[in-house]
Amino acid sequence: MSRVAVVTGGASGLGEAICAGLAADGHRVAVLDVDGDAAEKLATELRGRGAQCVAVPVDVSDEAAIDDAFTAVRTEFGPIEILVTSAAIGGFTRFDKITLDEWNRYLAVNLTGTFLSIRAVLSDMVAAGWGRVVTISSAAGQQGAPRQGHYSATKGGVIAMTKTVARDYARHGITANSVPPFAIETPMLRRQQAEGKLPPDEYLTQAIPAGRVGGPEDVAAVCSFLCSEAAEYVNGQVIGVNGGAVV
Repeated sequence: MSRVAVVTGGASGLGEAICAGLAADGHRVAVLDVDGDAAEKLATELRGRGAQCVAVPVDVSDEAAIDDAFTAVRTEFGPIEILVTSAAIGGFTRFDKITLDEWNRYLAVNLTGTFLSIRAVLSDMVAAGWGRVVTISSAAGQQGAPRQGHYSATKGGVIAMTKTVARDYARHGITANSVPPFAIETPMLRRQQAEGKLPPDEYLTQAIPAGRVGGPEDVAAVCSFLCSEAAEYVNGQVIGVNGGAVV
């Protein structure tokens, strides 16, 4: 069945793969991203493959912008039934060097942005008696990460918030699950390696029993399942995509 799906942070990395996966599943996909040009480029590419796809620029930390973006999706495709929240910022700062402005920016994008996005779709899902919410969190939110106190805190908050949504809305036919990746080959990962903030793959893989860095398609495949009819009884779960690095 074709559903209306929104992916935040959908223009690159994990979000791009998730958009492509949901489009391949036959869903009508809205690519939401702060980079409107990149979102339109992906939407055009997916439409070229036969998908129904629209690009909507949005800063997920801006409440009014979120409301406008989700209204635009409804105007184009109708009520929203699937939401995947992939929009996030990441970086490294020693804990005692994290400024309040930096801390608040991470909260605004990673945690508040996820909250605003989920809140924006719940009325549609309740009315339909069906919905799928998948939040992209992080292994850092499960076990912490060096020099990522701000990032880890927001991703841990995303996991807890997702579990609460799962409990509150299960009786409305809505599921909410979180996917925390470990090391996935994305532009963000490669940039952080180039800047010397993360070690090269040969060191990263020492912590991964599978022996390799993950691909965006590994995460997208799990999201496709969680957004499907088959995942009806999977709710409130944290499903790691990490090659066995976090167990």
